[in-house]
Order: sequence, then structure tokens, then C-alpha cells
Amino acid sequence: MKQEKMTHFVSTEEADQKWYVVDAKDQVLGRLATQIANMIRGKNKPEFTPNADTGDFVVVINAELVKLTGKREIYKNYVHHSGYPGGLKTKNITVVKSSKPEFIVENAVYGMLPKTRLGRQLKKKLKVYAGSTHPHAAQKPELISLSEK
Repeated sequence: MKQEKMTHFVSTEEADQKWYVVDAKDQVLGRLATQIANMIRGKNKPEFTPNADTGDFVVVINAELVKLTGKREIYKNYVHHSGYPGGLKTKNITVVKSSKPEFIVENAVYGMLPKTRLGRQLKKKLKVYAGSTHPHAAQKPELISLSEK
């Protein structure tokens, strides 16, 4: 009898999950977010499994120094609705960048992750900090530079 080749799907326990530090200084927000989302999802690994958490942990530093292209500084708004009549809240990105710069990077990456239980689990693998320091030195993260293509 001929033996069939079977595809091996890597489970979350079998996956080799590493920690990486990404410096967001002078990086374009959207391009940075796509590369971070691919690392968190595990799409940059040969053993990528769509229904399992095989990605890495990513620590983003200098989130306040991320760049926006075009006229996004003027026109980009974040919209939230409270659920009550007349409860539409809008904030310009310059206001958000001055008060909570971590939110800009988190929101961009979260928008590129799946909207499922797996996506909610993957959100916990992203750590964003406005300054250049982070409290994850015990995990020995590697500093990587994400190049623009």
C-alpha cells in the first residue's frame, strides 16, 4: 500500500514563538502595521497555520514618532458611537497622537487581524509603548528593523 503525504498543521503548543522589538520611529503607519500584523499572525513563517496561533510577540517602541503620509494629519478621524441618539464622537488623529499615541498603532494593527476568537487572542501579543523603553527585557526580545519595500 502506498503511503499518502499528509500536511502537518502546527498547533499553538508546537509553535516556536519569539519576542521582537520594532522601532516605529520614522516608519509609515500603514506599512508598519501590515508587517507587524503578519508577524503576530505568523504569516512570515513556513509553518503558518490559519486556524492556530503560531505567530510571535511584538513590542513596538517610539509609537509617538510614527509617520503619516499625505494629508492624513488633517483629514483622518477616529469615530466612535456611544449607542445613544446623538452619541457620535469623532477625534482628529493629531488630538489622539498627542494624548494616546499607542492607540494609533494598536488600532491600525487590530484592523488587520481577524475578527474572531483567534483575533482576540492575537491582540494580546502586541505591546505598544510611546517612548523608547519597555518592561519586556526579561523575555530577551530581538530588535528587528522593518524595511520599507
